[in-house]
Amino acid sequence: MSSRRSKRSRIRTTRRLWRWRSNPLRRRDDVIEAWVVLTVWAVVVVGGALAGLVTALAAQETFAQQRAERHSVRAELVADVPRSASAGARDMTQATVRWTGPDGSARTGRALVKTGQQAGAAVVIWTDGEGRLSIEPPSPVEGAVEAGFMGTTAALAAAGTAFGAGALVRWRLEKRRVDRWGTEWALVGPQWGHKTG
Repeated sequence: MSSRRSKRSRIRTTRRLWRWRSNPLRRRDDVIEAWVVLTVWAVVVVGGALAGLVTALAAQETFAQQRAERHSVRAELVADVPRSASAGARDMTQATVRWTGPDGSARTGRALVKTGQQAGAAVVIWTDGEGRLSIEPPSPVEGAVEAGFMGTTAALAAAGTAFGAGALVRWRLEKRRVDRWGTEWALVGPQWGHKTG
């Protein structure tokens, strides 16, 4: 039983690798197609993994740098922030806030705050190293998830591009083969066209 399985496996492998073997029926286009398929799979596996890894590491580094450069600062609202009729407990809106910069100067700007607060209420904002308003950096967990998503997207994009390019080359090779068969049949076909009987 195991010898039948190994024989079937050998036949299947032989059929898959027929373009690589020396064969009088093998055409130049068959060899080119075999190399294209091998190259595409190598790029899909290796290139996709490298693109995903490099992108994820770069994103992680960027998020870590943002966490190091940005700081939470206490600020106060300049004007009342009324609650809208449809406001829920977590509704946010842009409002003018005042804070003290790293150089001690008073600064104002618009930041995202909860609705329903009075002027003078303390709020937390995020600033960069120079005291300018910025957005809150992602936490380590959020950064890891986002970096993983970006890495996966980059890997799929690289693999998809390679696969699409390989499919285009194979389609052109197939078209060329069909055209050559048509040319050869135009030469041979009339010889087979006579009636017998």
